[in-house]
This record gives sequence, C-alpha cells and structure tokens, in this order.
Amino acid sequence: MAQQQNHYLADLREIQFVLFEQCGLSELLTQAPFSGAFDQSGVDMVLDEAYQFATTVVGPLNGAADAEGCRIENGQVKTPAGFSEAWKRVYDSGLRLVSIETEWGGSGAPSLLGVAVEELISGANTAFGMYPGLAIGAAEVIAKFGTPEQKAFYLPKLYGGSCGGTMCLTEPQAGSDVGSARSQAVRQPDGRYLITGTKIFISGGDHDLADNIIHLVLARTENAPAGTKGLSLFIVPKHRFNADGSSGESNDVALGGIEHKMGIRASSTAVLNFGENGACVGEMVGGPKSEHQGMKQMFAMMNFARIGVGIQSLAVASAAYLNALRYAKERKQGSSIHKFKDPMAPRVSIIEHADVRRMLLDMKARVEGLRALIAKVSSHHDRAIVAQRAGDLAQVSYHLGQVELLTPLVKAYGSDQSFRICETAIQTMGGVGYTCDYGIEQYCRDAKIFSIYEGTNHIQAMDLIGRKLGMAGGANLQAYLSDVQTFVTAHSADPDLGKEVALLGEATTALQGSTMRLLSWFHGGQLELVPLYANRFLEMAAENTIAWLLLQQAVLAKQKLAALSEDHPDQAFYVGKLHAARYFARNVLPGVMDKADFLSREDKSPVEIPDAAFARI
Repeated sequence: MAQQQNHYLADLREIQFVLFEQCGLSELLTQAPFSGAFDQSGVDMVLDEAYQFATTVVGPLNGAADAEGCRIENGQVKTPAGFSEAWKRVYDSGLRLVSIETEWGGSGAPSLLGVAVEELISGANTAFGMYPGLAIGAAEVIAKFGTPEQKAFYLPKLYGGSCGGTMCLTEPQAGSDVGSARSQAVRQPDGRYLITGTKIFISGGDHDLADNIIHLVLARTENAPAGTKGLSLFIVPKHRFNADGSSGESNDVALGGIEHKMGIRASSTAVLNFGENGACVGEMVGGPKSEHQGMKQMFAMMNFARIGVGIQSLAVASAAYLNALRYAKERKQGSSIHKFKDPMAPRVSIIEHADVRRMLLDMKARVEGLRALIAKVSSHHDRAIVAQRAGDLAQVSYHLGQVELLTPLVKAYGSDQSFRICETAIQTMGGVGYTCDYGIEQYCRDAKIFSIYEGTNHIQAMDLIGRKLGMAGGANLQAYLSDVQTFVTAHSADPDLGKEVALLGEATTALQGSTMRLLSWFHGGQLELVPLYANRFLEMAAENTIAWLLLQQAVLAKQKLAALSEDHPDQAFYVGKLHAARYFARNVLPGVMDKADFLSREDKSPVEIPDAAFARI
C-alpha cells in the first residue's frame, strides 16, 4: 500500500464566519427544535473534533486508498486498508449524526452544522465519506416515507452504522432516462415483493464496512403505467434479516462488477443484479398505499444527494485552493516584477507574482462563495423546520421554496466550479501540481464525477427551468429576486461597495429579463432553444446569487473592521472578505449580463448543423 500522508487543509475561521456571522447559527440554536443541542462553544468543539478526524484518520488514507482502490474477493467488494476502522470510528464519534434527530440517536443540531462537518470529512477523503453519507440518505427517505414499522426496524441500523445504504435508479438501457427502467416487482401473498432487474453505477453498491446494505430500488409493479409515473420504491437488503434483527442469508442480490474510474477509486461503483435466482425479496417504502410514488420518494434522496454533491464539490475545491495557497507562500521562484532586469535580485515567493495572486484570489472568491451558497440552502432548510414548529406556514413555504430553487445551483454550479478550481490550483503550483506528491491531481480527478452523477448538470439546468422557476406559480423566484433587490437598495450608496452593489442590481435585472425570455420560448414554440441555453441560465443564476452572498459578507466584514484594532488577528480575515467580494463582482458578475446578451441572440447553430458536418469519421 502507498505511504499514508495527509494533505487536507481547512480554514475553520472561515467556516465559523459563515455559520455564525452570516447565517445566524447562534439564533437558530435558541429555537425549537434545535434549542439545547449546542451553544457556540459546543459547535466549535464539534468542528475541532471533525477537523481532527479529517486530518488524522481519513485524510492520511486518501492517497493510499486511491492507489489501492476497491477489489472483488469471493463475490464481495473489499475496500482499501483502513476504511473499516475509519467506518467504526466515525460512528463511534457521533460526527455523522450531528444533525440527526435525537429520536434516532443523533444530536439534533441544525443542518448548518451537519453540512460543515460533512465538508471536513468529505474534503479529507471524498471516497470514504460517500459510504456513511449514502446510508444517511437512505435513512432520510425511510424516515420521511416509511411505515412506522419500517422506521423502527431500519433507521437504527442505518443511522447506527450496522447497515450501509444505496439508491438504485440507473439501468443499462436507460442511463439518465429513469422512466425507461425495467426492473420488476411482483407482489407476493405476504405483501412483500420479488424484485428482478439490473442496476448500474450504484455508488457504494457493495462493501465490507457494514454487516448489511439497504438498497432503495426503483422498480415497476405488475401492470404499472409507462414512464416515471409507474415506478415504485422498494427496500431491498443485501442479506435477509433473522428474527432477532441480525443479518442472515443472502437476499439474492449479486455483485455484477465494479467500475474502474478516473477518480473516487476507493468508492465502489457497482453493477447489481437483483433476483437472478428468483429469490430477491423487498418491501415497498410506505407500504402498498405508496405504489407508483417511487419517483416522489426517491426525489427526497436525490435532493439530499444533490446537496451532498455540492458539499463534496466545495470540500475538494477548498482543499485544493488551500494547498495551492500554502505552496505559493513557500515556493521561491523568480524575482519581483520591479527588479526583473536585475539578475542578482533575490528570489521571491511565487505568491508575490501578479498572476499567481490573481489565481489565488479567484479560487478564494469562488470557494467562499460556494460555501455561502450551501450554507444559505441549509439555513433555509433549518428555518423551515423552526417555522413549522411555530405554525408559520407562510415562512415554511418561503424557506422551502428557496431550498427548491437553489438546490440545482448548489449541485451544478458547485460541481462545475470544483473541477475548475482544482485545475487552477494545479496551474498555480506549476509542474509539481501535476505530480502525485501534493494530492492536487487526485482532487481534480475526484472532482470530475461531481458534474455527472446524481443527475448530470444539464439535467439540473433543465430541472431549474422546467420545474423550479414555475413552482408555487413563480412565487419562489419572485421571493428570491425581491431578497436580492432589498439588499441592492439598502447598500447601493455604500461608499466602499456601492459600485459592486450596483453591478449586482444590473445583473439581477438581466437575470429577470432572461427568465422572461425563457418563458417566451416555452410559449412561443421555440422549445429547442431552452436546452441550448439552460446551462448558461443556471450559471447566471448561480453567479448572481454568489455575488450577492459575497457582497453580504463584505458588508458584515466592514462592520466588524470598524470595531477592530489594526493588530487584531481578525483584521486580515475581514479585509480578505472585502477583496473576495470586489473581485467576484468586478470579474465574474459581469458575465451574467454577457450571458443574457447571448440568450437574446437566440443562436441555433448547434441544432442546425447536420450530423455529418461535425467530422468525417
């Protein structure tokens, strides 16, 4: 096995800023149902413990596990050395259960804190973090849609670490077209179902970390209608359970193979064959009354997973940026631009070179913007729970509406940017960034899958346009636009940030205009333009949102700086917030207006070119 070395770095001060100063975690912790979970010192202790776990347990396994990968022995996946012990330790620590309800053994904290812990673990070792993450995702579906008996039986196992979990959607003939799934479920006299079919690209589909694996499988009951409307969701364990709840004999779930991948090599991506011997038994999530509700139920896990991909994206990008920053401070090469004609001039750290500083600030702004975006979505989720407890249905609708609207941005823009940030980190470090010595090339390889799995980013863009913009009669979008405009109005006269806030106002107007243009295409018979420009529109929405959140951070930083002495340790931190916001507003935000101009030209070149004109092959 390769030598173990930790490359993971995180800035806990930055995470604390987002949680407490921007998203108001302290206030959330005083409200039901989160009151009593933690105070600020307790949150800091959790973050410290998670960072320790990341850097001393799973971080050192990252490169070695990537080199070793997963393998099949006697029909079962063997994960890399150290993963089984790390699985036990992560559950013993309680870190993965920080935001799980106390009823199921969790700490009951807001998801804001859980997301921060997830970032630290995922950034240190993305492949490892997927295994418990999938188990929790499966548990969340059963918690929301399962019968009382299903919850009582499966949730302690999934939350407690004795069972892993998966989501089984994709089939060989269907790919992303889930509605073409052919897996079958035939009801038996005892109310259970015999499951048959093949699922591919199943993350964590088989492993040796837990006693059992709970597969959530989309399949069709007899005489089910075609398309996604005919799908139901089934709980299908790898092994059947004995009367005492322990794992017993095989449930006729066979491992067909694992993929050999560009990245996340320590995460087993499996082909699973259900019911080859006619003996695979499953039960419908929620019981027979939930027949044909599979996609609705699976969407709960898919949304959980899509936000999870956004967290993975942020985590890897942040680690790549911080490693590049550390290298840039240490590596001496070249002289100052002011002494470039002097052959005897001393060598300087490469962070003194203008283009390196540009790349570092670009990565900083994008990473911190993504973190703020994910935290915003989590905050809305938490505040919807608080409002539900208080009986404030209008606020529940508002907060959940923002979660729906922003989730595609988290997944798609976050994953696109993650790969590009990792690429920039490699470029910052030059030739050594391309080697395996610093871990950046692995971050880049790991990050590429993020834009593909859990729905490709074009699927996210079409989801944003086709479903999310029109939800609640467009009220969610209008609430978002109103929130941004309220910020613009409040800060447009700021002597330090007014010009950047004005740019945000222009971009928001352009975004709103492009939304109307999309609607005109829908209603004007120009449907082929919608998929052509969907990705650009999602980028517009994401960059507008991130600019807003970074400028919000800058306003907070200004207020803090006014009360700090020049030698205060937070002085440089808050100054960094001002520069990140200005950079993004000046260099990235104008692209929103440019993309709006692209949309207005209605270019159809990609759909007008004949197939034969692409190349003679």
